[in-house]
Amino acid sequence: MSVSRIEAKSPAAILAIGTANPANCYYQQDYPDFLFRVTNSNHMTELKDKFKRICEKSTIKKRYLHITEEILKANPNICRYKAPSLDPRQDMLIPEVPKLGKEAALKAIEEWGQPISNITHLIFCTASCLDMPGADFQLVKLLGLDPSVNRFMIYQQGCFAGGTALRLAKDVAENNPGARVLVVCCEITTSLFQAPTESHVDVLVGQALFSDDVPKLVGANIEELLVKGFSEIDGINKDWNSLFYSIHPGGPAILDKVAEKLGLSEGKLRATRHVLREYGNMGAPSVLFILDEMRKKSMEEGKATTGEGLEWGVLIGIGPGLTVETVVLRSVPIATAN
Repeated sequence: MSVSRIEAKSPAAILAIGTANPANCYYQQDYPDFLFRVTNSNHMTELKDKFKRICEKSTIKKRYLHITEEILKANPNICRYKAPSLDPRQDMLIPEVPKLGKEAALKAIEEWGQPISNITHLIFCTASCLDMPGADFQLVKLLGLDPSVNRFMIYQQGCFAGGTALRLAKDVAENNPGARVLVVCCEITTSLFQAPTESHVDVLVGQALFSDDVPKLVGANIEELLVKGFSEIDGINKDWNSLFYSIHPGGPAILDKVAEKLGLSEGKLRATRHVLREYGNMGAPSVLFILDEMRKKSMEEGKATTGEGLEWGVLIGIGPGLTVETVVLRSVPIATAN
């Protein structure tokens, strides 16, 4: 995603979005058989049946992972519950995270249509790996960016950090005239792969969707966040259906609770549910995938703006803690976007 200041004393604007996924696609209906087979856990029949029910309720159709059965066979500790496996996971992810980030970044840069040398700032966000020098430095080399580019590295912030990265990009762009900020949020969820265990069912839940407590907490506070975020914007007046939404797709229960609390009409969270179905919970990048899906669908359907024909919207990142990052968005007319 490329974020830039349009001109002095004007708001930051998203100029392009690019997305990428690991190469290996796993269908959710097949994932329980895969997980229990590769971890030699097929004897846990009741637990496997429970996990199948969890996967069915997740509404996820497929997800993209870096891991393959060959990789797991070469690193057997990853398939054993609580066996020491941090080193092989990190050895795998430290080079792969910036590579995947490069793939998405190049798509955004191509759409932007400007030379890579015009990028002045880089914000890289990941919770998948930890290295020094970090993924931001590795991406600079992979893209051939000027080594003097201003870099910001956001590590280990979790699923809400897509909003954090955008907030930081806005601050950087609006306080540095002429800035061109490249934002890269990249997660490869191999770091979360766990073998099933009878004693910790939460491990299984974590692979499919958030636990039951999270939707309740989000639902209880969501309207307060919107009231605060839109308090200085005329015309909203708690008409929450007048907004477009990019909400972290941690699971259908979260989206259902948000829709219920705000009184949203059917289909209001279409883009979010689409990303959940097609990709699962990807962590911090999820909200950016939703924005990309929304603007493409808006253009395909001939909407007036990239925000489903609406002017104002909100991005809500939800992560551990519980931490919620809220970013107010203003769409642009599609004629201007083109």
